Amino acid sequence: MANIPADLRYTLFHQWVRDEGDGVLAVGLTDYARQALGDIEFLELPDAGKSVSHKEAVGTVESVKAANDIYAPFAGEIVETNADAVATPQSVNTDPYGVWLFKISPAAGEPTEELLTAEQYQAATGA
Repeated sequence: MANIPADLRYTLFHQWVRDEGDGVLAVGLTDYARQALGDIEFLELPDAGKSVSHKEAVGTVESVKAANDIYAPFAGEIVETNADAVATPQSVNTDPYGVWLFKISPAAGEPTEELLTAEQYQAATGA
């Protein structure tokens, strides 16, 4: 069973979201995603300043098993990308909830409250 911290919110794309304050949200990969993918070896992340649409593929995660898209959890603007995660993508393998991938400022009116709680995520995914 995957680790699912209760203080984060989740998407059905197996990403976690954390409120950083000032309208900025950090996004990372869940432990469930890490386990399903196997050892992560490469990350391609969006550039800061990029405007994105809800559920738009904004990056790629590659592992020993597969390559998968990383999605924007809502429309908005990418405000920062984690250069350390790109340089050492293996860090996600050991600390999936400590390594954020990008930070996003949601567009006005985006329903960020629709993100899943830990309990909802577990029920929806069987994680």
